[in-house]
Amino acid sequence: MADKKTTVDVAVVGGGPAGYVAAIRAAQLGHAVAVVEREDLGGICVKWGCIPTKALLRSAELYHIFQDAESYGLSAEKVDFDFHKIIDRSRKVAQRQIKGVEYLFKKHQIQYIRGTGTLTSKNTIEVTPADSDATSVVEAKHIIIATGARPRQIPNVAPDGERIISYKEALVLEELPKSMVIIGAGAIGVEFAYFFNSFGTKVTVVEMLPRIVPNEDEEISKELEKSFKKYGIEIRTGTKVEKIEKLKKNIKVTLSTEDDGTEAVKAEKALVAIGVQGNVEQLGLEAVGVDTEKDRIVTDEYYRTSVEGVYAIGDVIGPPWLAHVGSKEGVICVEALSGEDPVPLDYQLVPACTYCQPQVASIGLTEAQAREQGYEVQVGKYQFRPNGKAVASGETDGFVKMVIDAKYGEILGAHIIGAEATELIAEVGAAKTLESTWKELHNTVHAHPTLAEVIEEATGAAFDQAIHL
Repeated sequence: MADKKTTVDVAVVGGGPAGYVAAIRAAQLGHAVAVVEREDLGGICVKWGCIPTKALLRSAELYHIFQDAESYGLSAEKVDFDFHKIIDRSRKVAQRQIKGVEYLFKKHQIQYIRGTGTLTSKNTIEVTPADSDATSVVEAKHIIIATGARPRQIPNVAPDGERIISYKEALVLEELPKSMVIIGAGAIGVEFAYFFNSFGTKVTVVEMLPRIVPNEDEEISKELEKSFKKYGIEIRTGTKVEKIEKLKKNIKVTLSTEDDGTEAVKAEKALVAIGVQGNVEQLGLEAVGVDTEKDRIVTDEYYRTSVEGVYAIGDVIGPPWLAHVGSKEGVICVEALSGEDPVPLDYQLVPACTYCQPQVASIGLTEAQAREQGYEVQVGKYQFRPNGKAVASGETDGFVKMVIDAKYGEILGAHIIGAEATELIAEVGAAKTLESTWKELHNTVHAHPTLAEVIEEATGAAFDQAIHL
């Protein structure tokens, strides 16, 4: 029997970037708010995903720069690294962000109820603490489910957390492995490939689809593969993992291709990074009547589920599995239930970012997608190599590719591989949100010297107006 009852206007199940942002926005709009979260606030993104991985990647990037110090006129002899300190810094960065979210909850007087939440009706959540059998109840007019997602597993391959690992274990390894097979070449897979390779791990990347970062434009995939091979990363595309066997000390991964049959690759560890699946289990969804489809909750454009008063946002409703998407969904959801008139999220305006080196970022349609949808396309490309800031910084790899509708001048998509790509993509995002044409973007005065000039030149290149091409 429940010992305690909490009554609020809005209750959120899950304290990740979707849930905690929804909670803060709800508090800003005058609601009494409670968040049920079984672990730390911030969710996977803050504790096990976006933030700590970027801390690791920053260490790898700096180590790479230090090794090339001589080309900058600097002397840095015997540059070395302490893997334990790299991991420790990453954990401290994550912990700092968790504390930041906790501060925001106190500022906005949001109740943080630690435990596992299960819906018992459309207005009630039963909460079970991890360290106790004593349950409590949260009663709310509106319940928002933001339980996120977890790593998807290869069928018949059970991760043991030691030799067959997910991104969680990869973030806290005690020793740098000498060799690693990374299964999956999406954002998570290629980021870890870059990180471990930078410090000397022999990395083999296995991808079932024909190219790495398969959601990106094909030319971007080819450029990243070229860079990775230059670093010494082995790439196996169009390759399926048949099984993973644990040997005495290592693992053996059996691979197969249509043309070459099967072969085995041995390594110290296998990192499985084949995507995620929504956490829809044990939430009481079936009993309450919330519709699900496979491993996601079904919602409308304002994130209302099939049950009045119950909403769902973030990774638990399906792709794109991105923190910034979940956060924006949370804001729209709360504003809608509060009687505001938010604009539904246009998923074509969502940027995708991959933080390996060179960085990859994109927004909108790829060239292939645009042509498939019947657009007459003008494509503009411009390399970083001639850009003055890129040359001065010693970061000349990569290019910008703009995909533009020839008839109306609409910016259909932008694809960047190179220095600070994940920052540069925001300019195109703003232009698309404002429904700018290519002319308005091209005519925007870009400061010189900046990397952003590459976007201006690529946009002009689509219509033979690039000056430095």
